Amino acid sequence: MKTHQLTADHAGERLDAFLARCLPELSRTHLKRLIESGFVTIDGRVPKASEKTQAGLEVTVKVPPPEELSLEPEAIPLTIVYQDGDLIVVDKPAGLTVHPAPGHPSGTLVNALLAACPDLQGISGTLRPGIVHRLDKDTSGLLVVAKNDRAMRSLQSQLTERSVHKTYLALVHGVPKPREGQIEAPIGRSTRNRKKMAVVDNGRESTTRYRVREELPGGLALLEVEPVTGRTHQIRVHLAAIGHPVFGDPLYGRTSELLGRQFLHAWKLAFRMPVGGREVEFESPLPPDLRVVLERLRAG
Repeated sequence: MKTHQLTADHAGERLDAFLARCLPELSRTHLKRLIESGFVTIDGRVPKASEKTQAGLEVTVKVPPPEELSLEPEAIPLTIVYQDGDLIVVDKPAGLTVHPAPGHPSGTLVNALLAACPDLQGISGTLRPGIVHRLDKDTSGLLVVAKNDRAMRSLQSQLTERSVHKTYLALVHGVPKPREGQIEAPIGRSTRNRKKMAVVDNGRESTTRYRVREELPGGLALLEVEPVTGRTHQIRVHLAAIGHPVFGDPLYGRTSELLGRQFLHAWKLAFRMPVGGREVEFESPLPPDLRVVLERLRAG
């Protein structure tokens, strides 16, 4: 329970705005829910979120334990690259879905995180990890996940500001020209296949940077790719749109006998820590299945 004595400096301020300043560890959504549920009182009475504060009154906030979801923790093996009280960086393997969905309530990264993070504080009053960005099921590599509202807000803000830097390694058909460039093309749902995204006139503005890292036998190239924006399937859609689909991609290119998934790996991840603002960068080596493909191609 937390108590705040209102002074003249606070007079006339909306209650929810005042509490958001006093309790930065809680999201506005969480605070609104606490007020509506009667966990916030002013001199013993239950106020509205829009009520204006008055000097001399006492605001009391009771924060109940986070509600548990029906999701079950599962001891799924995870490679944890970094972890503290605010966030966790994991190296997601290919084949692992990030979030539960209808018909797929278990066996996901979220289930694994519930088991791997006993200190999870929850997001907006719900005992769940804060997924701020995702990777496709068959894309491997680095993901950062928030453990509390404070970290969630910081990471979401950095993503909005485009100050989170994600660099992927992608094997593609053909060698892009120029060897280093930027793809700017709007992305939206495909009108021909609702399971696919596509470059469409009324899509959302999308930008991807790329650089050829290595040319390989068979008319292939290994690229470093940085999505400036974060649209669904963005890298796969943009590279296919310029005539260089990702190797092994069954949706936007073609499958390969050498690899059972698309050759796309979230290699580097850089952002600012939610507390203190220190800039950090993490790196994930190519997993064995992708390394084997490169070794076979290099051997001719």
